Amino acid sequence: MLGVEELYHRYRDDVFRYLCSLCHDPALAEDLLSETFLTAIQKAGGFRGEGGEKTWLFGIARNLWLQALRKRRPTVEYNDLLGLYVEDHVGDALDARQLARRVEELLAALPERERTIVRLRAGGLPYEEIAARCGIRAGSARVIEYRTRQFLKETLRKEGYL
Repeated sequence: MLGVEELYHRYRDDVFRYLCSLCHDPALAEDLLSETFLTAIQKAGGFRGEGGEKTWLFGIARNLWLQALRKRRPTVEYNDLLGLYVEDHVGDALDARQLARRVEELLAALPERERTIVRLRAGGLPYEEIAARCGIRAGSARVIEYRTRQFLKETLRKEGYL
């Protein structure tokens, strides 16, 4: 992995544009950009390199944006969060509601454990807590969540939602 300073110089503009596309507020995007790189410094030892540094930074940025969204709007609908969980770039509110409804339908057809893990993760819980609630290891929770998310995205793409 690159040094933190080099990571910052290489990816700050990309991460900033990504955050602007999520929050549509350059001031908030700037704050989240700083938080993203502070979090990256703190979690650098946990970087596994599976998806690349940029992908890792985007994931941190997205999680921080979702946390900021929850803090600013504590009454965010669960369905809105679920729609955002599956796809970042949902168009208007009607599209978001339709997407969330379809995600709920797809989840209803899955086994209870997968539904529970996805709902807890969409609600912002860390894998360790999800694992404790489900009686599995954190690594298993990650794998189940990842596979379920991939299934949802693939199905939604085939159906024209994404």
